[in-house]
Amino acid sequence: MKKNYIQAFVLILIISVFTSCSDKDDEYTPVSPVVVDLTQVPYPKLSDYKFFEGEMKDLVPALNVIPYEPSSVLFSDYAHKKRFVWMPPGQKATFDGDAKILNLPVGAVLIKNFYYDNVQPENVTKIIETRIMIRKDSGWIFADYVWNAEQTEAFLDLAGSYTPISWKDENNVIRNVNYRIPSEVQCIVCHKQRVEIPGGEVTTYIPIGIKPQNLNYNYNYGSVSKNQLTKWIEQGYLEDNFTFPSAANTVVNYDDTSKPLESRVRAYFDINCAHCHAQDRHCDYRPMRFAYSETGSANGHANMGVCVPTADMQDFPTAYSSIIKPGNVDRSMLYYRINTTEESYRMPLHGRTLIHEEGVALIEEWINSLTSCP
Repeated sequence: MKKNYIQAFVLILIISVFTSCSDKDDEYTPVSPVVVDLTQVPYPKLSDYKFFEGEMKDLVPALNVIPYEPSSVLFSDYAHKKRFVWMPPGQKATFDGDAKILNLPVGAVLIKNFYYDNVQPENVTKIIETRIMIRKDSGWIFADYVWNAEQTEAFLDLAGSYTPISWKDENNVIRNVNYRIPSEVQCIVCHKQRVEIPGGEVTTYIPIGIKPQNLNYNYNYGSVSKNQLTKWIEQGYLEDNFTFPSAANTVVNYDDTSKPLESRVRAYFDINCAHCHAQDRHCDYRPMRFAYSETGSANGHANMGVCVPTADMQDFPTAYSSIIKPGNVDRSMLYYRINTTEESYRMPLHGRTLIHEEGVALIEEWINSLTSCP
């Protein structure tokens, strides 16, 4: 009997050893739940993509959905934003220049959530919309998802709409906005570019913020703070065959008062204005070229409109005969247009209905610092 017990024990031990080895050989590899079928997108609901874990309103990214943030951000009526990127397994973006958007692979998705904290009267966080761009074989497409009042789901809606928001800002001041959710046509205005092809030109759509110059700084990923370009490379989302932008070519945070005033203004123009005021973009018929890469050279001030005559006065007061009049905001057309809510005159054309008070103050300080024409 004792011999039988010993034989059984040895047999169990042998089986457990082989089972253990087999388990190591077949070690489980987690798989991202994200679903992006290019023949079916855009889906009718945001949850169909499975970008987020748990309660969707918490915006906890699923496996391989990684957050990112440009160094300077587009003003959108004081809405906060949480941005994410996802790419299909084995696919990577490629580098095309410090100031050019990363070339993302087919199947890639950019996800941007717009929300307010301390929304009244409940003093809660409320997500308004989630805009996504999807790279298909034919190019980028738009999809905008509007969140329901329960914050349980967001539904595809490219028609555009308004939603009133009352929130308490960082200074405990109650503010109000009739927040504008853009239509697809309005999205196109800011994201379109003309491309020359044999026999003519075509209009394509592109993202705005995912340029190496905007991502070349540390982001807090929770467990670690790391350069975003490094993170993308380690994630397998970006080819590792380029030199990171130099300090001079890296866009600063325009809110960072430790940075030079002019660098901050250049950063503000780059993210808020350059997507339209660039070659082959919506406002390329105007002389201004607001890209960060075009405002740091000998022609930088001219590209920002300093002492450049206003080409089309329309119904503007005659005092605004220059885009930027050194030392005089009351004679600077640019200052007037960023400091008004009149839809026919305000700049940018889309994306805001309120005045960006801090941005206006930054531009005013810069204009007052100028003393002469280039």
